Amino acid sequence: MKKLSLPDTLLLSIEKPERYIGNEVNAVHKDLSQIEVRFCMCFPDVYEIGMSHLGLQILYDLFNKREDTWCERVFSPWMDLDKLLREKDIPLFALESQDPVKDFDFLGITLQYEMCYTNVLQILDLSQIPLHSDERCENDPIVIGGGPAAFNPEPLHCFFDLFYIGEGEVSYGELLSVYKENRRNKGTRADFLRKAAFVPGIYVPSLYEASYNEDGTLKDFRPLYPDVPEKVRKQVVPDLSYVNYPEKPLIPFIKVTQDRAVLEVMRGCIRGCRFCQAGQVYKPKRERSLAFLKDRAEKILSSGGQDEISLSSLSTSDFSSLKELTDWLIEKYRSCFVNISLPSLRIDAFSLDLMEKVQDVKKSSLTFAPEAGSQRMRDVINKGIDREDILRGSAEAFKGGWNKVKLYFMLGLPTETDEDVLAIAELSDAVAMCYYDTVPKEKRKGIRVQVTSSASFFIPKPFTPFQWAKMDGEKEFRRKAYMLKEAFEKTLNHRSLKFQYHETELSMLEGALARGDRRQSAVIEKAYKNGSMFDAWSEHFSYENWLKAFAESGLNMDFYCLRERGKDELFPWDFIDIGVQKDYLYREWEKGLSAAVTPNCSEKCSLCGARSYGCGICNRL
Repeated sequence: MKKLSLPDTLLLSIEKPERYIGNEVNAVHKDLSQIEVRFCMCFPDVYEIGMSHLGLQILYDLFNKREDTWCERVFSPWMDLDKLLREKDIPLFALESQDPVKDFDFLGITLQYEMCYTNVLQILDLSQIPLHSDERCENDPIVIGGGPAAFNPEPLHCFFDLFYIGEGEVSYGELLSVYKENRRNKGTRADFLRKAAFVPGIYVPSLYEASYNEDGTLKDFRPLYPDVPEKVRKQVVPDLSYVNYPEKPLIPFIKVTQDRAVLEVMRGCIRGCRFCQAGQVYKPKRERSLAFLKDRAEKILSSGGQDEISLSSLSTSDFSSLKELTDWLIEKYRSCFVNISLPSLRIDAFSLDLMEKVQDVKKSSLTFAPEAGSQRMRDVINKGIDREDILRGSAEAFKGGWNKVKLYFMLGLPTETDEDVLAIAELSDAVAMCYYDTVPKEKRKGIRVQVTSSASFFIPKPFTPFQWAKMDGEKEFRRKAYMLKEAFEKTLNHRSLKFQYHETELSMLEGALARGDRRQSAVIEKAYKNGSMFDAWSEHFSYENWLKAFAESGLNMDFYCLRERGKDELFPWDFIDIGVQKDYLYREWEKGLSAAVTPNCSEKCSLCGARSYGCGICNRL
C-alpha cells in the first residue's frame, strides 16, 4: 500500500484512526498500470456504519472481479478529521490507494436514507469536487448515486451526474463499457452523459426538466431531448443463484455496527405492508438456492473467521429453505461456536423448533414487529397477523427459554385513533403477561421478562400505497408519544416493560425529504453550508438549521409533510418504473383507508405489475 495520506501526527490526534488507513483483511489492491477504470465507492456516513452495509460489499466485490477496474472505498470523515482536512487543505482520499477521490473516474455514493444527504455534500466538498454537476470539468469524477433513497433522486438532482435505479449487478458492466468507449473515442463528459441515459436503469437528471403549478405541486416532468427515455426502469437480477456474491468480504480492524458475516438469502417480499417502501421497490421475491447459500457460507466464514453469520432479507421467515439452511449451519459450525443471527421475524412463521436450535448456540433477544397495537390498524397497514398470532408466538418463545423480547410499532399511521395508540401498551402488557402465564415460577429462576417496545413515527415513502398520506405533525406525534408513555406506566406489568420512541423533529425532516422535489436541492445545500452534517446522529442534528434553510429557500416543510395528496397528483418520482403500477398502489391506499386486507403474493396475485419482470415468485403464479 502507498504511503498514508495522513501523517502519523494527524492520525494520533483523531478518534479511531483505523477508519482511515485501509488495508483490512480481504481489501483489494491492484496494479494501476493494468487498470482502465477507477471507481471509488462511498457510503456517506462514518466507517462503522458504512462497513456494515451489504450493498457496499457486493458492489466492491463485483467491480474488483473485473480486470479493467479497481474499486476502492471512502466514508464520511468524523467531525475531528473533517476539521483537520479543511484546516490542512488535504483532499479526501480513498482507503486502498490513499489517492485523492478527485483523481478517480467514478465516485459512487450509496443513498441509504435521507438523513445522509448533507454528508453527500461533505464528501464532494472535502474531495474538492464541485458540488453542482454542471460546474464539473472533464477531469472531475462522474458522480453516481444508488440505493433505496435513489428511488426519489430529485432532492439531490443537481449534485449527481447519474443515478442507478435498481440492483447494481445488472447494468454497471454496460455503463463502464460505455464510459471506456467514450474515452477511447475522445468523447466529452457531456457525450458520456447522453450515452449513459440509454443504459437500462440509468437516470441522468441534467437531461430532464420540471415545472410547477401555482399551488406548488409538480406540473410537468419531461426529458429535454426527444430521444431521451421518458421513463427509467428499475433493474432486477432475475436469478440470484447465478449472480456475483462476495466470497471474501472485507473484515474491519475495528468493531462495526453489524460485526458479522452476512448471507443474503433472498430479495423482495411477499407481504405487501402498505407503509413499506422496500417491499414494493424490491419486488418480485426471489430466493437463492440452498446449494448456493451453503457454498457461500463456507467460503465467507473460512475467509473472514467471524463468529456470527446473519441470514439477511426483508422477511427471512418467508425464505422457503430457512429450516434446512439453519439446521445445516448449526450442525456444521456448532463446534466452532458460530452464532446464527436472524433479523426481525414474523411471529406467525417462526417455529419453536427453530428458535430452540438457534438459542442452543447463543442466547439473545427476539425481535418481532407487530407495527400496530390494534387489529384494526394492522389491517389498515396490511400486516397480516392478528393478536392470537402474536401471543401464540410469544408463548412459544417463552417456552423455548427466551425472556427478552423487542417489539416494533409505528405511531401516526393513516386513520389512527387514540384507542389504536393505547392498544400498543395493552398489547405489550399482554406479551409480558404471556410470559408469567406460560413459564412456571420455579423455572423462571427469579428472572423477570423484559419487553422493550419501540415506536417510530410513520413517514410516507415514495412507491408505497401510503405515498398519498399526510403525516401527523410534531405536536400530534408528541401528544401520542406522551399519552402512550403514561399508558405504559399504568400497565400491570410495567416493571417488565420499557417504552422508547424516536425524535419527532428528525422524523419530520425525513418525511419532507422523502417526498421532496428538485427545489429541495437548495435547502440541502443551505443546510450543509450552515453546518449540517451527520443528521442521523442526534448530537449533531440541528432542526432549527433545517427550518432556516427551508425558509431561506422559499419552501415550507409542512407542504411536503402535512397534506394528503390527490389521486391524480404528479409525483417527482413518477418517471421511475419499478414494475409495480401506480394504479395498484392507489387501490391499496383506498383499501387501507377502509381496513381491507390484501392476501400476500404466495396466496394470490394482486396484479401489482411486478410480473412484468418475469422472475421469482411472479414466474410461479
